[in-house]
Amino acid sequence: MIKEERTIEVEVVCADQVWACPTCGQRAHLHDRERRRWRHLDSCQFKTILVSDVPRVKCPEHGAVTVQVPWAEKHSRFTALFERLAIDVLRECSIKAAADLLGISWDEADGIKQRAVKRGMARKKPRIMKSLCIDEKSFSHGHDYATLVVCPGGNASTTVEYIGDGREIVTLDRFWTSLSQEQLHGVEAVGMDMWEPYLISTRKHLPDADRKIVHDTFHLIRHLNEAVDQVRREEHKELIAMGDDRLKGSRQLWLYGIERLPGKWRERFDILRVEKLKTSKAWSIKELFRDLYGCQSKDEACHFFNGWYEWASRCALRPVVRVAKMFKRHIERILSVFVHRLTNSFSEGINNKVQTLIKKAYGYRNRDRFKADIFFHCGGLDLYPRVIQ
Repeated sequence: MIKEERTIEVEVVCADQVWACPTCGQRAHLHDRERRRWRHLDSCQFKTILVSDVPRVKCPEHGAVTVQVPWAEKHSRFTALFERLAIDVLRECSIKAAADLLGISWDEADGIKQRAVKRGMARKKPRIMKSLCIDEKSFSHGHDYATLVVCPGGNASTTVEYIGDGREIVTLDRFWTSLSQEQLHGVEAVGMDMWEPYLISTRKHLPDADRKIVHDTFHLIRHLNEAVDQVRREEHKELIAMGDDRLKGSRQLWLYGIERLPGKWRERFDILRVEKLKTSKAWSIKELFRDLYGCQSKDEACHFFNGWYEWASRCALRPVVRVAKMFKRHIERILSVFVHRLTNSFSEGINNKVQTLIKKAYGYRNRDRFKADIFFHCGGLDLYPRVIQ
């Protein structure tokens, strides 16, 4: 029947006379009935509401409890089919946009999302993860970070397995201690940057960790780019003092790989990089290091690195020398990429998705909601409520 404009109410009658306790399954006597309403899928653009007098039974062990209806989960005021639709919509747009499309409030839409994540986490089963990637993600302005552990799987099957507050040793400890011994021994490779707390935690918990840790290419090149930029800034000050502004406005040019340099800047850059500048020397050292990843084996890469290190460590450019010595200390874990062929590109892909979520939500003030959104979109969870046939 139509109770108000553009709304349909469907009365559902429970005709059974024999009842059981929904908790223990024991036969129970009918105690009373409670009238409840659930939002259902729209009918011909009319809002549809299911209405039913739900029986409450008296169980000797659990007291008066409400019978579980087949079309909705316990405590939900939406049918399972409506929640499935809402989850699909929430995956594609913000909570506000989803609420407007579905004709529900923001709090109701957020409640569906939170229940979906809780449901998915409860259903998640332990599994062996052969490869993992560890990275940090900025939660808000300043040095407020979250640690993300990602299980690579390619495209949509890459999943976030853990989110921890901060990026300290104890943050990652919580993840490793949550794994069983079988899971720990099943990990064959772990991609990460050279952040010391991550190294300490992984060595403490993961068997034969140094053989399994792979320092990611992206972060290594970032260290070199920072060194090149520091050399450029120092040299620019020296040149400006002498009235030479050749390096003015060239910051971004030195951060490009040669193959990615935009055509409109190529002529200017070709002139700069052949001149006798400290910056061009630092850039050449950085570009040569990238050729390391064209090697076909670990032995070939080791030989290549030794030659590169001889040049980089004797170049008299302090920022470059500092990075070269840091690479030397971590050389075994840098060369592990030729054994495990693992990069943090999977983690960076997840970071891009997380950044999109932050933009879509216009930032997060609540860290728990931030984590829930990541698991909702990137956790690979089974989010849907069960529909009882």
